Amino acid sequence: METTKGAQILDSWLARLNRGVLIVVSGPSGAGKGTLCRALLEKEADIMLSISATTRAPRSGEIDGVHYFFLEKKEFIQKINANSFLEWAQVYDNYYGTPREKVEEYLSQGKNVLLEIDIQGALQVKKHYEEAALIFIAPPSLEELAKRIYGRGTDSTEVIQKRLRLASEELEYIDKYDYCIINDEVEKATERLRAIVAAERSRIYRF
Repeated sequence: METTKGAQILDSWLARLNRGVLIVVSGPSGAGKGTLCRALLEKEADIMLSISATTRAPRSGEIDGVHYFFLEKKEFIQKINANSFLEWAQVYDNYYGTPREKVEEYLSQGKNVLLEIDIQGALQVKKHYEEAALIFIAPPSLEELAKRIYGRGTDSTEVIQKRLRLASEELEYIDKYDYCIINDEVEKATERLRAIVAAERSRIYRF
């Protein structure tokens, strides 16, 4: 049977389905993005968590290649110059970044990749990788966010107030993202996150 243009488009689309989705999650401290990411990874076996690289020293119990890729500063800068990071940032005296090669490897294998990074990093990724799905995790309100942070009991009032001011500023970036999930209940928010991932696998204009 003669191959039609429609059949060619379908074949092309089916081939593209073999590629994974890059999922980028950000949000203010205390919004629960880490909790949601862990829940997503527990429920979705085909999602790989991207491991960041850093120049800071390993903390007690941290393992190279498991928690971070620990690099010397000189090597990190060389990788920056070689465009080896999807995104990177300098925080005080240390560098942090997302290695491009491993992410590309997972995506080409049809595995979805999860990045839990800050807003600046997420926007860097989107600039160079337009098909990435940016998801902003937000609290139901700043009052609820304050309650959560105070409830931790790990920070001083001064630190908490600083985090709340930063959170207010970060919320201004919601419209830069593709999706926003209000984390009112962890179970419901996790299901919303799973639904987004499923939808992204079928989004035509992602390519």
